Amino acid sequence: MSKLPDPHGSESEDFYPSGKVNPVRIGGIECGASESMTLIAGPCVIESLDLCLQIAQAVSDACQRLGIGYIFKASFDKANRTSGSSFRGPGLDDGLEVLSKIKDRLGLPVTTDVHLPEQAQSVAQVCDLLQIPAFLARQTDLLVACAATDKPLNVKKGQFMAPGDMKFVVDKTRSAGKGGVLLCERGTFFGYGRLVNDMAGLPQMRSLGVPVIFDATHSVQQPGGLGGATGGNRAMVEPLARAAAAVGVDGFFFETHPDPDRSPSDGPNMVPLSDFPGVLARVHALWRTTLPWRA
Repeated sequence: MSKLPDPHGSESEDFYPSGKVNPVRIGGIECGASESMTLIAGPCVIESLDLCLQIAQAVSDACQRLGIGYIFKASFDKANRTSGSSFRGPGLDDGLEVLSKIKDRLGLPVTTDVHLPEQAQSVAQVCDLLQIPAFLARQTDLLVACAATDKPLNVKKGQFMAPGDMKFVVDKTRSAGKGGVLLCERGTFFGYGRLVNDMAGLPQMRSLGVPVIFDATHSVQQPGGLGGATGGNRAMVEPLARAAAAVGVDGFFFETHPDPDRSPSDGPNMVPLSDFPGVLARVHALWRTTLPWRA
């Protein structure tokens, strides 16, 4: 590893990685294996089984053509909506039933958000990967409960956290379980109503020896940008994903929908499903150029 020069004359902490991470197994996918990109993708929230099947099948077909490991994602509850009147989802039991059917019918690993420690065991019975929302990334009880299932975790970096702070998240999860952890970058607060991405934070988090996922769609959110709802700029999704691919990450998180503008959650930053295969192919082509760096 190399050290960055300290402007005050002393050496700063190591944070440029050697390229080595400990791969994490998610179903039949090995995230962090240098030769294979991982994708976590789906709609923001579970609306219906039919819609989830449509999205999962289309994304799975695109991934099979490119040799990408695919994990289907959809939330059973959006517990952090801006307005209390916004659609949250079908709830735990009905949501897990949908995810179970996606898994059985399409043979895909699945993931969803876990908001409360008492949800961890139920979600782990269905899901191959447990996702921790960004606003909850420092909640010790939640991290420990999810890690104790021995399922792998995808922890989104809080919008209020520095990349180096994620070391303590990794420590908490490793002390509580053996499933492994992914760290997911989804932007950092920049004043009000805007997120920015610190691309230097991607290799910094990867230097912890864990796979790093770049969340391209939540990174273009504009929190509170629509008054009682979050806005976004989906035109910036692909440029940011390409930038992260060039920096060198292990996988990507996207949300996609056949008609994003009619989605009940996160529509402004989701990629239209018809556009998604092309976006994925272009990002993957650039990602492959970093293989020697990650090997």
